[in-house]
Amino acid sequence: MVGAMAEKGETRGASRYDALIATFVGVCALCVSGYTAYVQREQVRAAVWPILEYETSNSPDIHFTVSNKGVGPAIIENVIVRVDGQPVKNWRQVMEKLRGHMEYRGAESDISGHVFSAGESMVVFTPHDDNDNPFNFDRSNPLWIKMNEERNRVSVEICYCSTLGECWTLHGGQSTHKSTTTETRRCLGESAISFEQ
Repeated sequence: MVGAMAEKGETRGASRYDALIATFVGVCALCVSGYTAYVQREQVRAAVWPILEYETSNSPDIHFTVSNKGVGPAIIENVIVRVDGQPVKNWRQVMEKLRGHMEYRGAESDISGHVFSAGESMVVFTPHDDNDNPFNFDRSNPLWIKMNEERNRVSVEICYCSTLGECWTLHGGQSTHKSTTTETRRCLGESAISFEQ
């Protein structure tokens, strides 16, 4: 009888030990599973990460460009264009601020609501001279010299999102400021200062 009781106590002790080991293994498996899901999420996030860039150039003509240098599509949610820090509604107002109240001329592309695929680049605006020609590179032309200087007064703020709903805001332009991109919780809808293209 005494031998049977000792055997039963040993069995209970072994069962507790087995339960602790099983619990520990279960917790480890849960941690590994959670970490694996986190790593997979980061891999997917990196695979669809868009990186917008704004540039202005004077070759072969004066123009303004938006490009997606990332690996995933960029969904444009809101655009704000400023001249000397003041918001403008359209390219006509940009040209009025840069050249004065003259007849508006230029070629433009609409980017509001556009989805930029990875590697896509778009010339969003090319100002034209009074003969409706682009301002081609020409250091002897006083109009080209003026527009070449004035283009640096234009800046943009573009809020865009990835296909996962993560959003960023690009602040670009003006020769004294370096372009920066900041992560944004979400893009606000169009406002009174949104650019109308």
